[in-house]
Order: sequence, then C-alpha cells, then structure tokens
Amino acid sequence: MGLADFWKGRRVFVTGQSGFKGAWLCLWLERLGAQVTAVALPPPSEPSLYALAGPWPDSYHFTDIRDRHALADHLRKSEAEIVIHMAAQALVRPSYADPDETFSTNVMGTVSVLDAVRDAPTVKTVLVVTSDKVYANDGAGRAFVESDPLGGKDPYSASKACTELVCASYAHSFMDERGVTLATARAGNVIGGGDWAQDRLVPDFIRALEQGAPLKLRYPDAVRPWQHVLEPLGGYLTYAQALTEGDGAAALPAALNFGPQAQDFATVAELADALGKGFALERAWEQAPGQWASEAPFLTLDSTLAAEALGWRPHLDRQQTVDWTVAWYRAHRDGADMRAFTERQIADYEEMMA
Repeated sequence: MGLADFWKGRRVFVTGQSGFKGAWLCLWLERLGAQVTAVALPPPSEPSLYALAGPWPDSYHFTDIRDRHALADHLRKSEAEIVIHMAAQALVRPSYADPDETFSTNVMGTVSVLDAVRDAPTVKTVLVVTSDKVYANDGAGRAFVESDPLGGKDPYSASKACTELVCASYAHSFMDERGVTLATARAGNVIGGGDWAQDRLVPDFIRALEQGAPLKLRYPDAVRPWQHVLEPLGGYLTYAQALTEGDGAAALPAALNFGPQAQDFATVAELADALGKGFALERAWEQAPGQWASEAPFLTLDSTLAAEALGWRPHLDRQQTVDWTVAWYRAHRDGADMRAFTERQIADYEEMMA
C-alpha cells in the first residue's frame, strides 16, 4: 500500500509541529489526507516555517508536552491510531547553557507522551524521533549502526540516548502487553527551507547572507550526515506505516537510522561552500575565533537496516539537497507563497519515491 492510500483519513497525533521538521511533516500529512492533531510550544524562531505555512487546523495546539493532563486530554480526544513524537530541545549548544531544560524536555517530555499513550485506547503505533547523536561516539570515524552502544558527552546527546532507553523500557514494561508498537527513528543534520534555529548551519548562513558577512564556522572540518528534511520524514512515514500494517511490526527493528549515502557525507566547510556557490558568493565562510564547546569531529550513520527492513533509500544527493534548500530561501526572499512552494517540493519528492 502506498503512502497516500495508507495515510488518507488516518488519525495521527504529532508532537513538535511548530518546529522545522514538524511543520514539514504536518504539511506532508495534510497533503496525504491524514487527520492530524498536534501539540507543541509556540514557534522557536521568528520567522518560522510554521508561521509562514499557516493557517493550521483548530486541532493544532500550543501545549507543553510536560503538561501531562493537557497532553493526555488532547491525545484522547484525537482518537489517534499513530503517534509521531518529535517535540524536543533539539540543539547541542543550548544544552550546555541549560541542561536542566534539555533533560526535562527530551527525557521527561517523552515519559509524559508515553504515559498519555497508556491512557489512549485507540493508539496502535508510536514512533519516537531521537537523533544521530544517540551513539557513544569514540571518534573512530565509522558510520554508526543501530546495534552500536548508546551514549552522549554533551547534554543534548545524552538526553537523546536516555530517551532511547526510556522507549525500550516502556515498550517492554507497558506497550507490548497492550499491543502497542513502539519504535525509535534516528536521524540528524537535516537541512531544507524554513529553518531559522540558532546554531544550525543553514540558518546561520542565511542570517550571515542577509547581513552581508561571511558565516563564522566553529568546526569547519567536522563531518556530518547532511540530508534534506524530506529524506528522514519519508523514512518516518514509511516506518510508521510498516509498524502499523498487518503483523509486520513483529518482524521490524525497534530502531532505525535514516541518513544519506556515504558519498554524500560532507564537512561543515564543504556544505557552507556549496551554499555559498548557490548564492554566488565569493567567500562563504571564515573560521570563528575563540574557544567553543566540544563537538564530535566525525558523525555519520549507516542506514543499511532501513533499506533492508523498509526498502527505504535517500533520493536526493548532496548537490540536489543544497539546490532545493537554496531554491526555498530564494523563493522566500522573493516574496513567494511559502506554503505553496513547500507543498510543491513535497510533491516533487513524492514523485521520486514512487
């Protein structure tokens, strides 16, 4: 069954719809005909894709996922069959500044969501989105697979590794006996139009471009699994569908990586140079002065298991990923209808998936 056939009319509960990935996901679900209820804090930036892509249905609420009574009430009323949990404090550097908020949101927020699921009789499938940073990074420079040890030296990474443990515990202790399938999806370093978060490469580049100054890079030689936002979202939708259909969940892994092909891994500097070329800049970046909080020099994912289990694969190479991202921000600069533009990119991506 294709995505459109499966998701049409499907009741879905999403957390984090006001964020970069969440807004893209909800636009895609609405395009597929799903009945979406969503909860999140207000948009974390100004501007934001969420604001640009409105108006949104009345079933979208600004609710902190740690407000257990409100969250559980929204979930019960939604009568959702599938929960996709994406709400999070999603940035490494802010996690150093406020580790309490990071652990509270990412770990106890997930506990709140899963407890709400326990009281929601309609839910059959829960997909929790964590991060590529859940792995204990030993600096060896190899791509991580799902069986690698979990860990995290910075508060953000550690909070996401803890989230994985919470999910495994709830699956064993509560969900399995209720017939609810609980799985986690690991992806990170997504780029695409509509991201204005602090301390992420593309938004920082766009702000520097608007100021007429080169981007300041902290770690230009760091390697990351850059991918367009639609790549992991397509994986999430495919994974959630497979977990829900028939008896397929029993044969599926409880966690999957979604990342680019190995040839599309790139350094921070290489991606910044590609963005600069897209905007016809002679000099896209320069080294940021000073000392910075530690970040892993090499982080990549092996997505072989997702290919084997789901038939999932990336469809955009590195240059296409940059081209689609540049096109989005150019359209925004030129005053285009960004909801329509974003939906058009989703439609183009769906054709690639077909």
